[in-house]
Amino acid sequence: MRILWVKADKLLPVHSGGNIRTFGIVRELAAHQQLTFFSYYGGEPDPQYERDMRQHFPNAVCMCSGYGSPTAFGYLLHLLKSAPYAVSRFASSEVQARINDWFENKSFDVVVCDFLDAAVNFPTQLTIPTVLFQHNVESEIWRRHAATQGNPLKKLIYQLEFSKMSAYERDIVRKFRHVIAVSEHDRQLMSRWVDPSRITVVPTGVDLQQFRPGPSSSAPLVLFVGAMDWQPNVDAMEYFCREIWPLILAQIPEAKFRIVGRNPDSRVLSLRSNSVEVTGSVPSVTDHLRDAGVVVVPLRIGGGTRLKIYEAMAMAKAIVSTSVGAEGLDVHQGQDIILADDPGSFAEAVLMLLRNPELRRRYENAAANLAAQYDWSAVSAKFAHALSSAINSTDSERAQYSTVKG
Repeated sequence: MRILWVKADKLLPVHSGGNIRTFGIVRELAAHQQLTFFSYYGGEPDPQYERDMRQHFPNAVCMCSGYGSPTAFGYLLHLLKSAPYAVSRFASSEVQARINDWFENKSFDVVVCDFLDAAVNFPTQLTIPTVLFQHNVESEIWRRHAATQGNPLKKLIYQLEFSKMSAYERDIVRKFRHVIAVSEHDRQLMSRWVDPSRITVVPTGVDLQQFRPGPSSSAPLVLFVGAMDWQPNVDAMEYFCREIWPLILAQIPEAKFRIVGRNPDSRVLSLRSNSVEVTGSVPSVTDHLRDAGVVVVPLRIGGGTRLKIYEAMAMAKAIVSTSVGAEGLDVHQGQDIILADDPGSFAEAVLMLLRNPELRRRYENAAANLAAQYDWSAVSAKFAHALSSAINSTDSERAQYSTVKG
């Protein structure tokens, strides 16, 4: 297949969950298909980034479209506009012209629009089979932000953005002929807007070469891994440190909690104490995962799926998560993960795993066996099949139209 993959923002270095998922799938696709990766990004031109992209993907096309980072002032300027600021700030006439040219010349068999922020630059008429890749249902994240926010002003802003995002996301999902979701839960949410037959679920994967099982750790070290400038993660750390961690410390005073992730927000930095460490960016998360006795995912807000859970599982780690944190993953409560949605039961689960090595090893083994099924090569094959189906369904529709017209 001749595939055009369109993505807003830089792909490299690969840090965020969305970029990890995109890179894992695209790397495998490019090995078997004729793939062109179109990467447009903001800020100043970055020749090194463009060279790095072409090293990974020789057919990569890069463009600096000059948009800036999100700001409060920028949000205020977009306050009265119908499109949410989170996506409208990526609009670029140069990017639109380049994509339009590819569509007019029909240069590809299929086009992948990598999430909503790229969709803002796609033409109204899609003359090539085009697939929308939904890493999550973005409006659901805004809804959960509004539901958990205590500050009245922030709650109002989140409710406004939820309303905008819900309308925008509905229209975009309806615009594309086919949609790829990362979980059955997301598929069900989007089925409110389009026929479910137009949505294919391609699960999250993990790099089994990078994340491998090691010896079980007996250290009373609890670990969280995630980008610490992402608001759902910030909320999760505040929730865990204020409502759950004191319950654990009361039973195991020597326990330590380590927060690993880039760009820690000031609210996360304020959580540091004798028992709580905030590392910021690290060269490799695998070293920290190897040290951990228990990995926690105390998210209350979020969407899509958490790649970090499969990464921890692949390294044979016992995991305690909220239901939201593990949402959409093929996990099994009481077998390969423990799910807990209130502070008391969450703390008790962590304590149980720290105190009981035999139980912990049972969860570790089950987690590693589950993750072994989700190597990126297997996930990419499912993605390729979805793209092929999108091409074939479009060809079939054209043939039916020609028959009727004739």
